[in-house]
Order: sequence, then C-alpha cells, then structure tokens
Amino acid sequence: MNSVEQQLDKQKSQYREIFLKSAEEIQKRLEQIKPEGFSGELLDRYEPDSVGRQWQKDALTLLNQEISHEVYRKLQEILAYREMFKCSGCATCCRLACSEFSPEELKQKAANGDKFAQQFTSIFIPYERIEDAEKIYPEYIKLLKEKVEEKVYFYHCPKLTEDNRCSDYENRPQICRDFPDNPLAILPDKCGYRAWKDEINPIALMLHSMVEIIDFYKQKLQEVM
Repeated sequence: MNSVEQQLDKQKSQYREIFLKSAEEIQKRLEQIKPEGFSGELLDRYEPDSVGRQWQKDALTLLNQEISHEVYRKLQEILAYREMFKCSGCATCCRLACSEFSPEELKQKAANGDKFAQQFTSIFIPYERIEDAEKIYPEYIKLLKEKVEEKVYFYHCPKLTEDNRCSDYENRPQICRDFPDNPLAILPDKCGYRAWKDEINPIALMLHSMVEIIDFYKQKLQEVM
C-alpha cells in the first residue's frame, strides 16, 4: 500500500468515528431547544402554527446561524494556522493540478465569470499525455484511476523553472497563494504543508461531518415543513 492509499484509508477510518460523534452532538443541541413537555420528533410533520413547527423553525435558525458560523470560524482558524508552515519547494502542486473539467469547459466557465476558472486557466495548461502527468505523482494518479469513475484532467504550470521556482512569483494568482486551501487534500510526503494537514486532519474531518449533518437536517426539515 502506498502513502496516498494510507492517507485515504486513515481519513476514512477516522471519519466514520468522527461523523457519529458529530451527529450525536448536533442532535443533542437540537434536543436542547425542544419545547418543554413536547413529545414529538423534529422531523415529524406539524401544523403551521403548532409548537412542533416552531421547534423546527428554531432548529433551522440554530443550524443556519449558530452551528454553521461555528464551523466557518473554526475553518478560518485552521486555514490561518497554515501560515505557520512553509512550502518545501517540491513543486508537485505546480506540476500536477487535477480537475473534473476539460480545458474547453474551464475556458467556458472562465468566460462566464467563474473566478476560480479564470485564475486556473491563466496559469495551468493541460498535459498532452497522461504518462507525463504520471511521472509527477504516480501514486496519486493510480488512486484516481482506481477510485474515480469520472474522467479527470491533468494540468501543469509552464512558468515553473527547472529548479522548481516560479518565474512569475510576484504575480502568481490567489489560488497559488492560498494553496493548500483544502485541509482534506491528499498531499505528498515531501510537501511542506503535509505536517499541517496531518495535524489538523481530525478537526477538518469534524467540520466536514458537521457540514454534511447540517445539510441533511436542512433538507429533511424543508421536506416536512
């Protein structure tokens, strides 16, 4: 088993346990705002002006405001903590960028005003052969081939020099400055931010689970209200 598979398997194992704990905690908080003496369940159907409907409204407020804001604040904290780490100059992120969108699709998205696509297409160009991309991070591409059914497109930055330096560093776009902005991203062992990712991974998994649980409750409440 390579290091990429180990990262993924470890995250999956941790996530199952963390998800259950997060679900239990959110359910507890929803029960705490339940009207005293009320015996119904949160996802039951109630009349518009009933006590049960008011509980559902209060639950949505709790989910949309207090709990969602907590998730956002914590995410900003771990992203800020990333500044304590530095790029090691491995250049993997420059030599191998992946997207579910083709070059044509990205150009169209950029033309339609998508800021990420605009930045991405301003620096990355597609590999002509997947074999060239595989040389950069073979374990990762092998994992994508095995686990991802949809087609994945691979890109690289032509501004990278032979000594792994950006030839236009001062003008690099925000997506480069913010990398890695996904705490759950798979990073190679040699990446300078790998230690950051490993350290904050449990918290990032917790936040991800909370977002999923919040979305679940919101969808179910909208169906019964």
